[in-house]
Amino acid sequence: MAEPTTPLRCLLVDDDPVALQIVENCVANTAFLTHAGSCESAIAAAELLRTQPIDLLFLDVEMPQMSGLDLLRTLQHPPLVILITSSKSYAVEAFAHDVLDYLVKPISYARFLKAAQKALETLESRNITTSDTITEPANAEFTFVKVDTKLVKVLFEDVRYVEALGDYVHIVMGQSKLIVYSTMRAVEEKFPASMFVRVHRSFIVNLRRVQSIEDNTIIIDNKHIPIGQTLVGGGGCQLSDYRFRPRPYSPLPANNSTI
Repeated sequence: MAEPTTPLRCLLVDDDPVALQIVENCVANTAFLTHAGSCESAIAAAELLRTQPIDLLFLDVEMPQMSGLDLLRTLQHPPLVILITSSKSYAVEAFAHDVLDYLVKPISYARFLKAAQKALETLESRNITTSDTITEPANAEFTFVKVDTKLVKVLFEDVRYVEALGDYVHIVMGQSKLIVYSTMRAVEEKFPASMFVRVHRSFIVNLRRVQSIEDNTIIIDNKHIPIGQTLVGGGGCQLSDYRFRPRPYSPLPANNSTI
């Protein structure tokens, strides 16, 4: 992977000085990261985030006075966030805050590097545009999919969840469904991150359609969707760019189409 021209500016937040030092060492050993600051409380971090540009936040969860999750609730435009905690029990709430990754203490450098590379790829992908991609405004409420020779509007609000099945993904919208010849990475890039979260290797959910969360299962329209170890352990897939190829749902084979 090519290194970026400007390293990612990192803020580290942990009330444990030993844990903080470990993360500082990891940042120092990573060429595409730079240490912008360290805080031993979420309150101090909130002030620093208000005054300094930060690309990547390594954030402990359990801290006195204000937890890491409490801090995220106060940020209108947070940077990329990698949570650091000694417990996996916060994973469900973490995905609701669009957390990029979730590191469980004790942290190895290999695991840290994997999370940092995910942050780098996420920021780089935001700057990539291609001639065959339809660009919508940041607050778009819909996207278009090309079915045969027509562009069909898909309202994000109508989508319940997306499920990967083999070489296809199923975009479920109430009583209707599109079968798309693609992978989950394309869906993640096409659908707004403020509304859709990948909670499992095989599932992306619309947060507005979540009815309840029971243990490690999300329920949407009586569909039980697992919250996978990719979220809890941070082993998310790194997939390449490609085109959608949706087709109307049918029990019979249908011709492929593209976005």
